[in-house]
Amino acid sequence: MKKIDWRKGVVISKKTLALMAVLGALANPCAAAAAPAEIVPQSMMQMQLSFAPVVKKVAPAVVNVYARSVVQQQVNPLFADPMFQRFFGITPQMRQRVQQSLGSGVIVRADGLIITNNHVIQGGQEIVVALADKREFKAKVVQADARLDLALLKVDTKGEKLPTVAFGDSDKAQVGDVVLAIGDPFGVGQTVTMGIVSAQARTQSASSDAVYIQTDAAINPGNSGGALVTSDGRLLGINSSIYSNSGGNIGIGFAIPSNLAKRFVEGAGNGGTFQMAWFGGEGQPVTSAIASTVGLSKPEGVILKSIYPGSPAAKAGLKVGDVVLAIDGYATDDMQSLNYRITTHKPGDGPSFKVFSDGKYRDVTVVLAAPPERPRGTTVIGGRTPLTGAKVENLSPAVAIDLGMDENADGVVITGIAAGTPSAGYGFRPGDIVHAVNGKEIHTVEELKQALVAAQGHWQLVVDRGGSRLSLSVNG
Repeated sequence: MKKIDWRKGVVISKKTLALMAVLGALANPCAAAAAPAEIVPQSMMQMQLSFAPVVKKVAPAVVNVYARSVVQQQVNPLFADPMFQRFFGITPQMRQRVQQSLGSGVIVRADGLIITNNHVIQGGQEIVVALADKREFKAKVVQADARLDLALLKVDTKGEKLPTVAFGDSDKAQVGDVVLAIGDPFGVGQTVTMGIVSAQARTQSASSDAVYIQTDAAINPGNSGGALVTSDGRLLGINSSIYSNSGGNIGIGFAIPSNLAKRFVEGAGNGGTFQMAWFGGEGQPVTSAIASTVGLSKPEGVILKSIYPGSPAAKAGLKVGDVVLAIDGYATDDMQSLNYRITTHKPGDGPSFKVFSDGKYRDVTVVLAAPPERPRGTTVIGGRTPLTGAKVENLSPAVAIDLGMDENADGVVITGIAAGTPSAGYGFRPGDIVHAVNGKEIHTVEELKQALVAAQGHWQLVVDRGGSRLSLSVNG
Protein backbone atom coordinates (compact mmCIF):
# COMPACT_ATOMS: atom_id res chain seq x y z
CA MET A 1 0.00 0.00 0.00
CA LYS A 2 1.25 3.50 -0.81
CA LYS A 3 0.55 6.87 0.78
CA ILE A 4 0.33 10.06 -1.24
CA ASP A 5 1.76 13.38 -0.11
CA TRP A 6 -0.89 15.63 -1.68
CA ARG A 7 1.08 18.77 -0.90
CA LYS A 8 3.83 17.72 -3.28
CA GLY A 9 1.88 15.37 -5.52
CA VAL A 10 4.45 12.59 -4.95
CA VAL A 11 3.72 8.91 -4.34
CA ILE A 12 5.66 7.77 -1.26
CA SER A 13 5.82 4.14 -0.16
CA LYS A 14 5.84 3.04 3.49
CA LYS A 15 9.45 1.92 3.12
CA THR A 16 10.41 5.39 1.90
CA LEU A 17 8.54 7.01 4.81
CA ALA A 18 10.37 4.78 7.25
CA LEU A 19 13.72 5.63 5.70
CA MET A 20 12.91 9.33 5.81
CA ALA A 21 12.00 9.01 9.50
CA VAL A 22 15.33 7.32 10.29
CA LEU A 23 17.29 9.97 8.42
CA GLY A 24 15.30 12.69 10.16
CA ALA A 25 16.02 11.15 13.55
CA LEU A 26 19.72 11.03 12.82
CA ALA A 27 19.66 14.67 11.78
CA ASN A 28 17.47 15.81 14.68
CA PRO A 29 17.31 13.29 17.59
CA CYS A 30 14.85 15.47 19.49
CA ALA A 31 12.27 15.11 16.76
CA ALA A 32 12.69 11.33 16.43
CA ALA A 33 9.76 10.62 18.69
CA ALA A 34 7.36 12.71 16.55
CA ALA A 35 5.19 10.53 14.33
CA PRO A 36 4.69 11.65 10.70
CA ALA A 37 1.38 13.48 10.28
CA GLU A 38 -1.27 11.77 8.15
CA ILE A 39 -2.27 14.02 5.25
CA VAL A 40 -5.62 13.58 3.53
CA PRO A 41 -6.85 15.19 0.28
CA GLN A 42 -8.52 18.53 0.89
CA SER A 43 -10.41 18.84 -2.43
CA MET A 44 -11.55 16.99 -5.55
CA MET A 45 -8.73 18.74 -7.43
CA GLN A 46 -6.21 16.95 -5.21
CA MET A 47 -7.98 13.63 -5.64
CA GLN A 48 -8.25 13.60 -9.40
CA LEU A 49 -5.90 14.59 -12.20
CA SER A 50 -7.68 14.75 -15.54
CA PHE A 51 -7.12 16.08 -19.05
CA ALA A 52 -10.88 16.20 -19.62
CA PRO A 53 -10.98 20.02 -19.81
CA VAL A 54 -8.28 19.99 -22.52
CA VAL A 55 -10.07 17.28 -24.51
CA LYS A 56 -13.38 19.13 -24.18
CA LYS A 57 -11.75 22.21 -25.69
CA VAL A 58 -9.82 20.51 -28.50
CA ALA A 59 -11.87 17.47 -29.58
CA PRO A 60 -14.65 19.42 -31.39
CA ALA A 61 -12.00 20.77 -33.79
CA VAL A 62 -10.72 17.29 -34.77
CA VAL A 63 -12.66 15.79 -37.68
CA ASN A 64 -12.90 12.58 -39.66
CA VAL A 65 -11.86 12.72 -43.31
CA TYR A 66 -13.21 10.25 -45.88
CA ALA A 67 -11.71 10.22 -49.39
CA ARG A 68 -13.65 8.17 -51.95
CA SER A 69 -12.44 7.18 -55.40
CA VAL A 70 -13.62 4.83 -58.14
CA VAL A 71 -11.02 2.33 -59.36
CA GLN A 72 -11.02 -0.26 -62.14
CA GLN A 73 -10.57 -3.83 -60.93
CA GLN A 74 -10.24 -7.04 -62.92
CA VAL A 75 -13.06 -9.51 -62.42
CA ASN A 76 -10.64 -12.46 -62.50
CA PRO A 77 -6.89 -12.00 -61.91
CA LEU A 78 -6.23 -15.03 -64.15
CA PHE A 79 -7.24 -12.93 -67.17
CA ALA A 80 -4.30 -10.59 -66.49
CA ASP A 81 -1.81 -13.31 -67.50
CA PRO A 82 -0.51 -12.38 -71.01
CA MET A 83 -0.04 -16.07 -71.92
CA PHE A 84 -3.64 -16.83 -70.96
CA GLN A 85 -4.86 -13.91 -73.08
CA ARG A 86 -2.74 -14.97 -76.06
CA PHE A 87 -3.86 -18.62 -76.13
CA PHE A 88 -7.53 -18.06 -75.37
CA GLY A 89 -8.03 -14.65 -76.94
CA ILE A 90 -9.66 -13.31 -73.79
CA THR A 91 -9.67 -9.63 -72.91
CA PRO A 92 -9.52 -8.85 -69.18
CA GLN A 93 -12.93 -7.91 -67.84
CA MET A 94 -12.97 -4.86 -65.61
CA ARG A 95 -15.44 -3.59 -63.06
CA GLN A 96 -15.68 -0.43 -61.02
CA ARG A 97 -15.08 -0.51 -57.30
CA VAL A 98 -15.45 2.31 -54.79
CA GLN A 99 -12.29 2.68 -52.73
CA GLN A 100 -12.36 4.70 -49.52
CA SER A 101 -9.57 5.90 -47.29
CA LEU A 102 -10.13 7.06 -43.74
CA GLY A 103 -8.18 9.62 -41.77
CA SER A 104 -8.49 12.61 -39.51
CA GLY A 105 -8.07 16.36 -39.79
CA VAL A 106 -7.83 19.49 -37.65
CA ILE A 107 -9.87 22.67 -38.08
CA VAL A 108 -7.35 25.53 -37.96
CA ARG A 109 -9.63 28.38 -39.04
CA ALA A 110 -13.21 29.05 -38.01
CA ASP A 111 -14.42 29.52 -41.61
CA GLY A 112 -13.79 25.81 -42.33
CA LEU A 113 -10.10 25.50 -43.21
CA ILE A 114 -8.85 22.03 -42.26
CA ILE A 115 -5.34 20.58 -42.30
CA THR A 116 -4.67 16.87 -42.80
CA ASN A 117 -2.09 14.55 -44.37
CA ASN A 118 -1.70 14.44 -48.13
CA HIS A 119 -1.76 10.63 -48.09
CA VAL A 120 -5.24 10.70 -46.51
CA ILE A 121 -6.84 12.47 -49.49
CA GLN A 122 -4.46 11.58 -52.34
CA GLY A 123 -6.39 10.28 -55.33
CA GLY A 124 -9.74 10.99 -53.70
CA GLN A 125 -12.46 12.03 -56.14
CA GLU A 126 -14.88 12.93 -53.38
CA ILE A 127 -13.80 14.10 -49.94
CA VAL A 128 -16.21 14.19 -46.99
CA VAL A 129 -15.47 15.73 -43.60
CA ALA A 130 -17.43 14.59 -40.55
CA LEU A 131 -17.43 16.83 -37.47
CA ALA A 132 -17.44 15.58 -33.90
CA ASP A 133 -21.16 16.42 -33.70
CA LYS A 134 -21.83 14.00 -36.64
CA ARG A 135 -22.49 16.69 -39.25
CA GLU A 136 -20.91 16.03 -42.65
CA PHE A 137 -19.59 18.43 -45.29
CA LYS A 138 -18.16 17.92 -48.74
CA ALA A 139 -14.67 19.38 -48.89
CA LYS A 140 -12.48 20.72 -51.67
CA VAL A 141 -8.70 20.56 -51.73
CA VAL A 142 -7.11 23.99 -51.38
CA GLN A 143 -3.56 22.67 -51.77
CA ALA A 144 -1.73 19.41 -51.25
CA ASP A 145 2.00 18.78 -50.99
CA ALA A 146 3.22 15.19 -51.27
CA ARG A 147 6.74 16.03 -50.12
CA LEU A 148 5.53 17.57 -46.87
CA ASP A 149 2.61 15.10 -46.65
CA LEU A 150 0.27 17.98 -45.85
CA ALA A 151 -3.03 19.04 -47.41
CA LEU A 152 -5.48 21.88 -46.80
CA LEU A 153 -9.21 21.30 -47.18
CA LYS A 154 -12.05 23.81 -47.17
CA VAL A 155 -15.69 23.21 -46.28
CA ASP A 156 -18.56 25.63 -46.83
CA THR A 157 -19.97 26.43 -43.39
CA LYS A 158 -22.62 28.89 -44.71
CA GLY A 159 -21.14 31.53 -42.43
CA GLU A 160 -21.11 29.40 -39.29
CA LYS A 161 -17.97 29.59 -37.15
CA LEU A 162 -16.42 26.20 -36.42
CA PRO A 163 -14.32 25.31 -33.35
CA THR A 164 -10.57 25.53 -33.91
CA VAL A 165 -7.28 24.53 -32.32
CA ALA A 166 -4.62 27.18 -31.79
CA PHE A 167 -1.09 26.46 -33.01
CA GLY A 168 1.60 25.83 -30.43
CA ASP A 169 5.34 26.28 -30.89
CA SER A 170 6.82 22.88 -31.74
CA ASP A 171 10.36 24.23 -31.26
CA LYS A 172 9.63 24.66 -27.55
CA ALA A 173 8.53 21.05 -27.06
CA GLN A 174 10.91 19.04 -24.91
CA VAL A 175 11.44 15.31 -24.64
CA GLY A 176 9.25 14.17 -21.76
CA ASP A 177 6.45 16.70 -22.30
CA VAL A 178 2.97 15.20 -21.94
CA VAL A 179 0.96 15.14 -25.19
CA LEU A 180 -2.47 13.93 -26.31
CA ALA A 181 -3.24 12.34 -29.69
CA ILE A 182 -6.79 12.81 -31.00
CA GLY A 183 -8.17 11.09 -34.09
CA ASP A 184 -10.33 8.29 -35.41
CA PRO A 185 -8.28 5.04 -35.37
CA PHE A 186 -9.71 2.17 -37.43
CA GLY A 187 -12.93 4.18 -37.86
CA VAL A 188 -14.18 3.29 -34.37
CA GLY A 189 -14.92 6.91 -33.50
CA GLN A 190 -13.01 9.80 -32.02
CA THR A 191 -10.38 8.54 -29.60
CA VAL A 192 -7.95 10.27 -27.25
CA THR A 193 -4.64 8.75 -26.15
CA MET A 194 -1.90 10.14 -23.93
CA GLY A 195 1.86 9.89 -24.04
CA ILE A 196 5.01 11.97 -24.04
CA VAL A 197 7.32 13.52 -26.59
CA SER A 198 9.81 10.70 -27.14
CA ALA A 199 12.21 12.56 -29.45
CA GLN A 200 12.54 15.74 -31.47
CA ALA A 201 13.82 16.20 -35.03
CA ARG A 202 13.41 12.51 -35.84
CA THR A 203 13.75 11.32 -39.43
CA GLN A 204 12.22 8.08 -40.66
CA SER A 205 14.75 7.39 -43.41
CA ALA A 206 18.01 8.75 -44.70
CA SER A 207 16.42 9.61 -48.06
CA SER A 208 13.66 11.75 -46.57
CA ASP A 209 13.90 15.46 -45.83
CA ALA A 210 11.00 15.26 -43.40
CA VAL A 211 11.58 15.89 -39.69
CA TYR A 212 9.08 14.61 -37.12
CA ILE A 213 8.15 14.76 -33.47
CA GLN A 214 8.24 11.22 -32.10
CA THR A 215 5.67 10.23 -29.47
CA ASP A 216 4.55 7.12 -27.64
CA ALA A 217 0.92 8.28 -27.53
CA ALA A 218 -1.03 5.48 -29.24
CA ILE A 219 -1.45 6.24 -32.95
CA ASN A 220 -3.12 3.74 -35.28
CA PRO A 221 -4.43 3.67 -38.87
CA GLY A 222 -7.08 6.39 -39.13
CA ASN A 223 -5.20 8.74 -36.78
CA SER A 224 -3.31 10.20 -39.75
CA GLY A 225 -4.03 13.90 -40.06
CA GLY A 226 -5.27 14.16 -36.47
CA ALA A 227 -4.02 16.40 -33.71
CA LEU A 228 -1.10 15.98 -31.36
CA VAL A 229 -1.74 18.58 -28.66
CA THR A 230 0.05 19.86 -25.59
CA SER A 231 -1.31 19.51 -22.06
CA ASP A 232 -2.72 23.04 -22.35
CA GLY A 233 -4.58 22.26 -25.60
CA ARG A 234 -2.35 23.75 -28.31
CA LEU A 235 -1.56 22.03 -31.59
CA LEU A 236 1.94 20.59 -31.40
CA GLY A 237 1.84 18.43 -34.54
CA ILE A 238 -0.18 16.60 -37.19
CA ASN A 239 -0.11 12.86 -36.57
CA SER A 240 1.34 11.31 -39.70
CA SER A 241 2.61 7.75 -39.36
CA ILE A 242 3.78 4.96 -37.09
CA TYR A 243 6.68 2.56 -37.00
CA SER A 244 5.26 -0.93 -36.80
CA ASN A 245 5.87 -4.39 -38.24
CA SER A 246 2.29 -5.44 -37.55
CA GLY A 247 0.46 -2.27 -38.62
CA GLY A 248 -0.69 -1.60 -35.06
CA ASN A 249 0.64 0.78 -32.45
CA ILE A 250 3.84 -0.22 -30.65
CA GLY A 251 4.55 3.16 -29.10
CA ILE A 252 6.53 4.76 -31.93
CA GLY A 253 4.47 7.41 -33.68
CA PHE A 254 5.46 10.45 -35.73
CA ALA A 255 3.85 13.87 -36.10
CA ILE A 256 4.66 16.73 -38.47
CA PRO A 257 5.74 19.69 -36.28
CA SER A 258 3.18 22.45 -35.86
CA ASN A 259 5.62 25.16 -36.98
CA LEU A 260 5.84 23.54 -40.41
CA ALA A 261 2.06 22.98 -40.54
CA LYS A 262 1.49 26.62 -39.58
CA ARG A 263 3.83 27.79 -42.34
CA PHE A 264 1.89 25.63 -44.82
CA VAL A 265 -1.43 27.12 -43.69
CA GLU A 266 -0.10 30.67 -43.90
CA GLY A 267 1.24 30.04 -47.39
CA ALA A 268 -1.82 28.39 -48.90
CA GLY A 269 -4.72 29.28 -46.63
CA ASN A 270 -5.46 32.76 -47.95
CA GLY A 271 -5.98 31.93 -51.59
CA GLY A 272 -2.27 31.83 -52.32
CA THR A 273 0.14 28.99 -52.95
CA PHE A 274 2.57 27.53 -50.48
CA GLN A 275 6.04 28.19 -51.82
CA MET A 276 9.09 26.38 -50.55
CA ALA A 277 12.04 28.53 -49.48
CA TRP A 278 15.40 27.65 -51.03
CA PHE A 279 18.92 27.76 -49.64
CA GLY A 280 20.91 26.40 -52.58
CA GLY A 281 23.42 24.16 -50.84
CA GLU A 282 23.85 20.43 -50.31
CA GLY A 283 25.89 18.74 -47.65
CA GLN A 284 26.42 15.76 -45.38
CA PRO A 285 26.70 15.20 -41.62
CA VAL A 286 30.09 15.86 -40.08
CA THR A 287 31.70 12.61 -38.92
CA SER A 288 34.55 12.21 -36.43
CA ALA A 289 37.00 11.94 -39.29
CA ILE A 290 35.66 15.09 -40.98
CA ALA A 291 35.64 16.99 -37.67
CA SER A 292 39.32 16.28 -37.04
CA THR A 293 40.17 17.25 -40.63
CA VAL A 294 38.42 20.64 -40.56
CA GLY A 295 39.43 21.45 -36.97
CA LEU A 296 36.20 20.90 -35.05
CA SER A 297 36.50 19.56 -31.50
CA LYS A 298 33.59 17.16 -32.03
CA PRO A 299 31.41 15.90 -34.90
CA GLU A 300 28.57 18.39 -35.39
CA GLY A 301 26.83 20.25 -38.16
CA VAL A 302 26.56 19.78 -41.93
CA ILE A 303 29.58 20.24 -44.19
CA LEU A 304 28.63 21.76 -47.55
CA LYS A 305 29.71 19.71 -50.55
CA SER A 306 28.04 21.74 -53.32
CA ILE A 307 26.71 25.28 -53.79
CA TYR A 308 24.30 26.14 -56.62
CA PRO A 309 25.66 29.10 -58.65
CA GLY A 310 23.82 32.32 -57.83
CA SER A 311 21.90 30.72 -54.97
CA PRO A 312 21.19 32.39 -51.60
CA ALA A 313 24.04 30.35 -50.11
CA ALA A 314 26.45 31.60 -52.78
CA LYS A 315 25.30 35.22 -52.40
CA ALA A 316 25.86 34.99 -48.63
CA GLY A 317 29.47 33.99 -49.21
CA LEU A 318 29.17 30.36 -48.16
CA LYS A 319 31.47 27.93 -49.92
CA VAL A 320 32.14 24.22 -50.26
CA GLY A 321 33.78 22.95 -47.06
CA ASP A 322 31.99 25.35 -44.72
CA VAL A 323 30.15 23.68 -41.83
CA VAL A 324 26.64 24.87 -40.95
CA LEU A 325 26.28 24.29 -37.20
CA ALA A 326 22.91 25.94 -36.51
CA ILE A 327 20.12 28.02 -38.04
CA ASP A 328 18.40 30.57 -35.81
CA GLY A 329 20.09 28.90 -32.84
CA TYR A 330 18.78 25.40 -33.61
CA ALA A 331 21.37 22.70 -34.29
CA THR A 332 21.60 21.25 -37.80
CA ASP A 333 23.24 17.84 -37.60
CA ASP A 334 22.07 16.50 -40.96
CA MET A 335 20.50 17.73 -44.21
CA GLN A 336 17.03 16.79 -43.00
CA SER A 337 17.21 19.14 -40.03
CA LEU A 338 18.84 21.85 -42.15
CA ASN A 339 16.13 21.60 -44.82
CA TYR A 340 13.43 21.60 -42.14
CA ARG A 341 14.74 24.91 -40.77
CA ILE A 342 14.70 26.34 -44.30
CA THR A 343 11.16 25.09 -44.97
CA THR A 344 9.74 26.78 -41.86
CA HIS A 345 10.76 30.09 -43.49
CA LYS A 346 9.33 31.77 -46.56
CA PRO A 347 11.21 33.22 -49.53
CA GLY A 348 12.65 36.60 -48.55
CA ASP A 349 13.33 35.67 -44.93
CA GLY A 350 16.91 36.02 -43.67
CA PRO A 351 17.64 33.37 -41.03
CA SER A 352 20.96 33.48 -39.18
CA PHE A 353 23.42 30.66 -39.91
CA LYS A 354 26.15 29.75 -37.44
CA VAL A 355 29.05 28.60 -39.62
CA PHE A 356 32.50 27.13 -38.97
CA SER A 357 34.77 28.21 -41.80
CA ASP A 358 38.58 28.26 -42.14
CA GLY A 359 38.99 27.45 -38.46
CA LYS A 360 36.71 30.27 -37.26
CA TYR A 361 33.11 30.58 -36.11
CA ARG A 362 30.93 33.25 -37.69
CA ASP A 363 27.30 34.24 -38.10
CA VAL A 364 25.95 34.63 -41.62
CA THR A 365 22.57 35.99 -42.70
CA VAL A 366 21.25 34.08 -45.72
CA VAL A 367 18.35 35.71 -47.56
CA LEU A 368 16.27 32.78 -48.83
CA ALA A 369 14.61 32.70 -52.24
CA ALA A 370 12.10 30.64 -54.17
CA PRO A 371 13.78 27.72 -55.97
CA PRO A 372 14.55 28.74 -59.58
CA GLU A 373 12.78 26.95 -62.38
CA ARG A 374 13.40 26.88 -66.12
CA PRO A 375 10.86 25.69 -68.73
CA ARG A 376 10.25 22.02 -67.92
CA GLY A 377 9.84 20.92 -71.52
CA THR A 378 7.80 17.92 -70.37
CA THR A 379 7.79 15.32 -73.15
CA VAL A 380 6.92 11.65 -73.62
CA ILE A 381 9.63 10.08 -75.79
CA GLY A 382 8.17 8.53 -78.94
CA GLY A 383 9.55 6.73 -81.95
CA ARG A 384 11.71 3.64 -81.74
CA THR A 385 14.34 4.13 -79.03
CA PRO A 386 15.24 2.50 -75.69
CA LEU A 387 13.56 5.47 -73.96
CA THR A 388 10.27 5.25 -75.84
CA GLY A 389 7.40 5.68 -73.39
CA ALA A 390 9.45 7.61 -70.84
CA LYS A 391 8.17 10.97 -69.61
CA VAL A 392 11.07 13.41 -69.23
CA GLU A 393 11.60 16.96 -67.94
CA ASN A 394 14.38 19.53 -67.73
CA LEU A 395 15.88 19.51 -64.25
CA SER A 396 16.02 22.63 -62.09
CA PRO A 397 16.09 23.19 -58.32
CA ALA A 398 12.29 23.54 -58.32
CA VAL A 399 11.80 20.22 -60.14
CA ALA A 400 14.43 18.51 -57.97
CA ILE A 401 12.64 19.69 -54.80
CA ASP A 402 9.32 18.39 -56.13
CA LEU A 403 10.91 14.99 -56.80
CA GLY A 404 12.90 14.87 -53.55
CA MET A 405 16.22 14.84 -55.43
CA ASP A 406 19.54 16.63 -55.02
CA GLU A 407 18.64 20.29 -55.62
CA ASN A 408 21.88 20.86 -57.53
CA ALA A 409 21.25 18.05 -60.02
CA ASP A 410 21.37 19.06 -63.68
CA GLY A 411 20.19 17.52 -66.93
CA VAL A 412 17.05 15.63 -67.97
CA VAL A 413 15.12 13.53 -65.47
CA ILE A 414 12.68 10.69 -66.14
CA THR A 415 9.45 11.41 -64.25
CA GLY A 416 7.29 8.56 -65.53
CA ILE A 417 7.43 5.22 -67.35
CA ALA A 418 4.51 3.84 -69.37
CA ALA A 419 3.87 0.13 -68.79
CA GLY A 420 4.61 -2.16 -71.72
CA THR A 421 6.92 0.31 -73.50
CA PRO A 422 10.62 -0.14 -74.35
CA SER A 423 11.65 2.18 -71.51
CA ALA A 424 9.88 -0.11 -69.04
CA GLY A 425 11.39 -3.19 -70.64
CA TYR A 426 14.92 -1.84 -70.36
CA GLY A 427 14.44 -1.10 -66.67
CA PHE A 428 14.43 2.69 -66.61
CA ARG A 429 12.84 4.25 -63.51
CA PRO A 430 11.36 7.60 -62.49
CA GLY A 431 14.16 9.67 -60.97
CA ASP A 432 16.81 8.44 -63.43
CA ILE A 433 18.82 11.31 -64.91
CA VAL A 434 19.90 10.81 -68.54
CA HIS A 435 23.55 11.88 -68.48
CA ALA A 436 24.75 11.04 -72.00
CA VAL A 437 23.77 9.44 -75.31
CA ASN A 438 26.60 8.02 -77.45
CA GLY A 439 29.16 10.11 -75.58
CA LYS A 440 27.24 13.38 -75.91
CA GLU A 441 26.31 14.98 -72.60
CA ILE A 442 22.61 15.76 -72.23
CA HIS A 443 21.46 19.02 -70.61
CA THR A 444 17.97 19.58 -72.05
CA VAL A 445 15.00 17.60 -73.33
CA GLU A 446 15.63 18.92 -76.85
CA GLU A 447 19.23 17.69 -76.75
CA LEU A 448 17.98 14.28 -75.62
CA LYS A 449 15.45 14.00 -78.44
CA GLN A 450 18.02 15.01 -81.06
CA ALA A 451 20.63 12.59 -79.70
CA LEU A 452 18.17 9.67 -79.71
CA VAL A 453 17.25 10.31 -83.36
CA ALA A 454 20.87 10.82 -84.44
CA ALA A 455 21.89 7.48 -82.90
CA GLN A 456 20.53 5.62 -85.98
CA GLY A 457 19.89 2.29 -84.32
CA HIS A 458 22.76 2.18 -81.84
CA TRP A 459 22.35 3.75 -78.41
CA GLN A 460 24.97 3.93 -75.68
CA LEU A 461 23.11 5.46 -72.73
CA VAL A 462 24.61 6.67 -69.45
CA VAL A 463 22.14 7.24 -66.61
CA ASP A 464 22.61 8.64 -63.11
CA ARG A 465 20.55 6.70 -60.57
CA GLY A 466 20.85 7.83 -56.97
CA GLY A 467 24.44 9.00 -57.48
CA SER A 468 25.57 5.86 -59.36
CA ARG A 469 26.35 5.84 -63.08
CA LEU A 470 24.72 3.06 -65.09
CA SER A 471 25.41 2.25 -68.75
CA LEU A 472 23.16 0.56 -71.32
CA SER A 473 24.07 -0.42 -74.87
CA VAL A 474 21.22 -1.19 -77.30
CA ASN A 475 21.23 -2.10 -80.99
CA GLY A 476 18.06 -2.24 -83.02
